[in-house]
Amino acid sequence: MSGQRAADEPYTTRFETGVSAVDGRRVWLETTFFYAEGGGQPADCGSIGDVAVEDVQRVDGEHVHVLAEEPRFRAGHRVLCSIDWSYRMYCMRAHTASHVLYGAARRLCASADDGEDTEVGDDTLGYAGFDIGDETVRVDLEAPTTIDDETLVELDRLVNRAVWESRPVSWETVPVAKAREREGIAFNETTEDGAVSSGRVRVVTIGAEDDNDANGSRNPWDVAACGGTHVRNTREIGPVTVLDRSSPADGVTRVEFAVGPRAIERRETEKRATFATKRALGVGVEAVPDAIARLQLETESLRTELAATRRSLLETRLERAKSVDRDGSRWLVTSCSDVPLAFLRAGVREAVESDAVDANVVVVVGERDDGETAAVIASVGDRSVADIAAEFGATCDDSGRSERFAQAGGFEVSAAELVDELVGHQ
Repeated sequence: MSGQRAADEPYTTRFETGVSAVDGRRVWLETTFFYAEGGGQPADCGSIGDVAVEDVQRVDGEHVHVLAEEPRFRAGHRVLCSIDWSYRMYCMRAHTASHVLYGAARRLCASADDGEDTEVGDDTLGYAGFDIGDETVRVDLEAPTTIDDETLVELDRLVNRAVWESRPVSWETVPVAKAREREGIAFNETTEDGAVSSGRVRVVTIGAEDDNDANGSRNPWDVAACGGTHVRNTREIGPVTVLDRSSPADGVTRVEFAVGPRAIERRETEKRATFATKRALGVGVEAVPDAIARLQLETESLRTELAATRRSLLETRLERAKSVDRDGSRWLVTSCSDVPLAFLRAGVREAVESDAVDANVVVVVGERDDGETAAVIASVGDRSVADIAAEFGATCDDSGRSERFAQAGGFEVSAAELVDELVGHQ
């Protein structure tokens, strides 16, 4: 199994052993406690002799240690090996936290509306793999229900509760057939191939608080086939913060979280944002969601009122628009610079399509966000707006353009000057 000694004795970080073979920067040892990359967990780093270890891979059942440079020692020599304890412990914490999160997700997917934790069957939630990064960890879940923001909050709560409850973590190697008989075991042979060897599988169990759950029965928090390194107790995991979710594939939800300093930094960011929000709203933290909901309703109401006001303003401007005869065509020309162009485009289209204007051409002059003059052009007759725009040196934008409606630009005069120019052309 990948990293068997490392997984069985994860707290061993210094050992002496013989060198079996050396090939350039690649080294084989008689015995190793270095974890070889696999199952979503990165390889250990550290040193062999006085040379840094950059990578550890499992090749043909053997650990291959890749050093930063060719060593001076050779096969037959004995060497002192040291594993970077800080990084090893980070991976142990992160890997155990992923099991805790999976156990929490299983309970949430089957929990009743009253919030009681419920034991979940194997077919309720699927495990699709995980990955430990330098700053964040991700767990991929095949979830039967949508994992929304509220679920992320609950995941965060349950994971940290399990950490606080100091649940024991243990591991053993059992026959594969026996492991499959265990109820509720997470056993994905695709993602946990490193946990299986010679018909036996390594099983990691996160027990219930004091080996008993709240109602007094033995009910493990999580049981999973796994070849990774783990802490002995969930309290060693430390702070965990669920960060976000995504969907890398159909039916798969990726949950990202952090442990240790990164988790603390995220909590700090969230707390600062929460305090800033409560100060801005003038309410307590508990009242922030309700205050935001009220603001959203008020904002929507104001948007509706503003849209009605803009619509009324445009209608008034069109009613008072200058009527200009250009080569036998009746043009309506007006300015409406105090209304955004996006609204002007929609409003002019609505007015023309509802036969609210009596003209062959409608030109409403406005301004873009950068202050440049622009015009919304509508053709009620057979002429294309591109031909109409060309009459007064305008260039139609391609976005949203059709034969009858377009936004035009390229003017070197102000909105008022353009209206005067169009009206003055008889």
